[in-house]
Order: sequence, then C-alpha cells, then structure tokens
Amino acid sequence: FGEEIPDDYRIVAHMGIIDNGTGINHIDDPFNGYDGQISIEIRGSSSQMFPKKQYALETQDSDGENLNVPILGMPAENDWILYAPYSDKSLLRNFLAYELAREMGWYSSRSRFCELAINGDYKGLYIFMEKIKRDNNRVDISKLEPDETSGDDLTGGYILKVDKWDGENNAGWWSDSPLPNYDGVWYQYHYPKPDDIVEEQRNYIINYVSDFESLIASESYNDPDAGYYDQVNLGSFIDVSLMSEISKNVDAYRLSAYMYKDKDSEDSLLTMGPIWDYNLAFGNADYYEGWDPAGWQMDVELGGDGFKIPFWWYRIWDDGTFTIAFNQRWQELRQTVFSFDHIMNTIDSAVTVIGEAQDRNFQRWPILNEYVWPNAYVGGSYESELDYLKNWITDRLDWMDQQTIVSDEMTVDYFQNWNLIGVPFESNSFPCQGYVEGSLYSFENGSYMNELVDNMSTGSGYWLRFDEAGTCTYSGEPINELTITLNEGWNLISGISTSITLSDIQDPDGIIISGTVYEFAPGGYSNAEILEPGTGYWVRANSSGSIFLINN
Repeated sequence: FGEEIPDDYRIVAHMGIIDNGTGINHIDDPFNGYDGQISIEIRGSSSQMFPKKQYALETQDSDGENLNVPILGMPAENDWILYAPYSDKSLLRNFLAYELAREMGWYSSRSRFCELAINGDYKGLYIFMEKIKRDNNRVDISKLEPDETSGDDLTGGYILKVDKWDGENNAGWWSDSPLPNYDGVWYQYHYPKPDDIVEEQRNYIINYVSDFESLIASESYNDPDAGYYDQVNLGSFIDVSLMSEISKNVDAYRLSAYMYKDKDSEDSLLTMGPIWDYNLAFGNADYYEGWDPAGWQMDVELGGDGFKIPFWWYRIWDDGTFTIAFNQRWQELRQTVFSFDHIMNTIDSAVTVIGEAQDRNFQRWPILNEYVWPNAYVGGSYESELDYLKNWITDRLDWMDQQTIVSDEMTVDYFQNWNLIGVPFESNSFPCQGYVEGSLYSFENGSYMNELVDNMSTGSGYWLRFDEAGTCTYSGEPINELTITLNEGWNLISGISTSITLSDIQDPDGIIISGTVYEFAPGGYSNAEILEPGTGYWVRANSSGSIFLINN
C-alpha cells in the first residue's frame, strides 16, 4: 500500500470495488463488487503524456495466480483495463464506439463507468473495461496450445494487430508490400503472445497473411470466383470500415487494428476486429482532418509518422462489390444502430449514468477551458463538449448519407422483336415504352399464358415483343433475395437486382439439370453464365422444388 504504480512492470496491490447498482456509491461503503489482490501497471502509448494515467490490471488469488472473476456485471476474466478519458472531454467516445460495434453484432469490449481512488487520492472518472483477449466471452476463437503444430490444430486461433511498435511484448514481423508505392505492414502477435507462440505457429500465420496479401495484390483479387471474397469475412471488413468512417478516427485502419482467424474446421476466414481506441475519433483531433465531418478517413493524406494504412485496405476500397455492400450496409444501419435517435439516446443514457461524476472529474482535472492535445474543439463546460460531439455526429451522418446513396434505378436494353425479360425491382408499374400491346407471355407447366404488364412477378421470366430496340429505366425497391419455385421440366425465370453467376444459385436439392440455363438474343439461344437483372432465362428442372438467389 502507498506505492506508486509503475509503467514498465506490474506491482501487487489490493483492489476494492463498491457497486450499489442504481443506488449511490460512497467512498466509505464496504467493498461488495471485488475485494482482493491484483497486479497493476500503467498502460498506453501517447496517453502516458497525460497526468491522468490509464492502468492494466489482473485479478489474482492470494498466491498471485490469475483469478477469473465477474466484475460490474461483465463475464468472469482476469485481464482488465482502467481507461482514463482525458483529452476526450465528453468522456464518451470510446464507450460510444464500443456500444455501437456491439449492437452491430460484433464483439467489442464491455465497459462500465466508475470513479477511481488510488491510495486515497481521487483520480476522477474512469471506464473499467475488458482487454481484447481470446476467451469464450471475448474473441471467441479456438485456444491454441504450444504443442498444436500440425493439421487443423495448427490453423487457429490467432489474433494479430497492426499498431505502433513501441511498448512491450509487441513482437511480430515486417511484411513488404507486394505492390509498388505502398508501405509495408508491421504485424504483431497478440494471441498467442510473442513469448508463447512457437516456430511452426509463427510460420503458419506469416504464410497465411502472405497468401492474403498476394491475393489482394493480384489482378484477379476481385474476381467473383477467384477473388478475396471466399478468403475473408467481408462483413467484418465492411463494419470495421463503417465504424472507422462514422467516427472519422484518425488512427483508423493503421493503429490499434485487430484481426483474427479461427481453426479452419471452425472458420477459415480472416476477420477484422475487434475495434479499439476511439478517443481521437468523432471530431476530437486537430490533425489528419479529424475535425472535419466531411471526407473519407481512408482518403486523408497521412503525414510522416511512419504508420500508414495497409495497402490491402486501399485495394478493398477500390473494389466495386465492396463499395456496393458498404453503401447497402450503411443504409441498413441508418435505420437501426446508426439512426440519429439511437445514437443520441445512447449518448444521453451514458450521460445519465455518469451523473455528477463528471463534476468531480473536472474538479480533479480542471481542463474544460484548456487545449489538451489533440483537441479540435475547446469548450468551456461539459455541456458544450456534449453539444459539440452531438453536432459533429449529426453533420457526419448527413455527409455519409450523401456519399452512400444506394441506386434504386436501373436501365435495361431491349432489342427489336421478341425479348426474354424480367422485373429487376419491386415496383407497381411497368416502365417500358414501345412494346406491342398484348404480347406479354408467361410459361408454366408446359403452357404459355397471356399476361398484363403491370401484373408481372419478381423471379418470373416473360416473352415480350418490342416494335423497335430501346432502353427501359426501372425504379423501385432493389431485390436482394429471391426464392423461385420450379416445376419439373422447362421454366421461365428472372434474377435479382444484381448480376449473379450460375455458381451463386443455391440449389440444395440439385434440381437444375446441368447445362440447361439458356438466354435469348436475336441470333437464337445460348448457354447463360450470368443471370443479369431485367432479363428472362429458360431453365430445366428434373423435379419440382425451390432454388434461391441471394446478393452476396
């Protein structure tokens, strides 16, 4: 007791937690949340310049062994972080980012607001939070033992990070960029730790990442069949990008950037995340355009600090398939997790939990009217800091909405005379002009039936005759998934709002007869390789059943 906490090794200490739930906690209340031994040290990189320090701690038993315990309602573990919001005078940015990421469906560190006293000295408002770690309740991947050096055992799990190379226990390897004019990447072993990972495991994960980089660098990296889509969890890349961009985190993509891989038998894909370290986000940086709610963080010109965005992020952002999925995911989240009301309610709820603790924090650290690196805004009160945060987020949402408009229009060319057509959007009317009235026919159970153009169904194909060649502009709600019922024999079908290859058709019962998907052009029939929107196709089935078309 009474010792200073160092930053280069851990000391043994005693920790008591007072947790009265929704009631008031008093400094002299009995310890009812935890009352026992810990080891603790100062943590952080640039944050160590601040007088309000951050800490890493482990809960221990009386013999000094790690002791897994639940703390403040979080699942039992022994590795914890006491994060100290200082330059972030809203006290909220990390908490907000982790909340949003978790609501998007990913693991991110659970966090609880608390107040800290060390040796009787009040230190202010802190956030008690989970350290990124392999654990069933954290990064839920397979445990990798030192003797697992072959076969499926060797393939996972691993956690890597791209980060600054100062600090301790951050060994890894340097990977030169396979493309010119890009910097290399320093990958660090996070799990297993550098002291625990054995040579075979190092070689495996280095080669795995090298194969990923080579694929991304190749000309065919975004090929529908041979590209990177089957090698990565694309949803994780999209959502990490969305979190990086909604917050315009100046460290995004290049620092505190985690990724992981499980055993092949569980999941062979490279997955981005969990997110980490968002205190310089949401308008809280006066460099790298962090103050500006406009502009992509991916496009910001980085200075000479040596920490560049990995080349593969640029390649992925150049991929049209990624862009479409990114925009669609944004529009989806804007109705839920990223809605204005939800984000504002999350902020307001957190402020309610903090309550008067913010007053005590800024009495201990009177910085509200002072510049603290790298503040882009200096407010004279806690309320003004909250207003700035909310206004910045509002402007950022508006800007990203304008950049991520999902097209709800499509043009389809038709030639003179007969065409096989379909409807590529959910719509109440048929927009084409120049067709012959009464010439629309569907086909079912071996017979043609005359139809009305405004009664066409998605997933069905039709014959329609045009007086002359022309273009139709469809509008409506995009179709991303379709279930199509086939009859035994020949069927006329159409696709969804995006092009898909035949290999992307899900045919669980194998009812499509190989080689019997045909398209039509003025010269006659030919085998189709892709189902294009707005076009009809013949397909033959060996029995009745269903097939499924999904925009992947």
